[in-house]
Amino acid sequence: MSASTDLLILIPAFNEGRRIVEIIREVRGVVPRAAILVVDDGSTDRTGEEARRAGAIVLRHHFNLGYGSALQTGYRYALSKGFHILVQMDGDGQHDPKGIPSLLKAVRKGKIDVAIGSRFLGSCLYPIPAVRRIGMAIFAWIATLLTGQKVTDPTSGFQALSRRAFKLFASRHFPVDYPDADVIVMLKRAGLTFAEIPVTMRPAPVGKSMHSGILGPLYYIFKMSLSLFVTLLREP
Repeated sequence: MSASTDLLILIPAFNEGRRIVEIIREVRGVVPRAAILVVDDGSTDRTGEEARRAGAIVLRHHFNLGYGSALQTGYRYALSKGFHILVQMDGDGQHDPKGIPSLLKAVRKGKIDVAIGSRFLGSCLYPIPAVRRIGMAIFAWIATLLTGQKVTDPTSGFQALSRRAFKLFASRHFPVDYPDADVIVMLKRAGLTFAEIPVTMRPAPVGKSMHSGILGPLYYIFKMSLSLFVTLLREP
């Protein structure tokens, strides 16, 4: 693959049939020669059909396995097809594709394995509920403490990954429930490097957040605490 065709854009999607075509068009406008993979995570609408119509490669889960599992399907596809760099972004339009070049530039320099797009270094175009913001702040502090690097946005799924990184994430150790702060700690313990890059994030559609409501953030805090504990117990 040449330097301009070794890139895969990974978009996990669940019931995003009304938005996915526009997201693919936006991505094409920024990185026209990149391959785009949509992992249809058991959608009950026309997400897969619409993505394929827009020119994306589509892999489908027959059942909804969750965000982390959809990501891991994409990592394994990228490995099998020989891609050297991968950019992952959400299928709900929250991640502005204009941030892709900045993430790519950081990884292509060869000094870091994962560039994490941070809304708190860039622009966050929507208010974050208090409970969720508290949870994010707690895990940003924990990730900072455990990695020795300042972390501002541990829940960001807008990332560029080197082949070394997505090879690690394709393994059975990847936390498929909530791949957030625990993944950052996992990276550091595996000897890989990361950096946060300023990006713009837009409001997610109502009801689409994994951490919406009151119980969602509280459950997230419980699961992430458990996952971090398990990550620390594993041998590096």
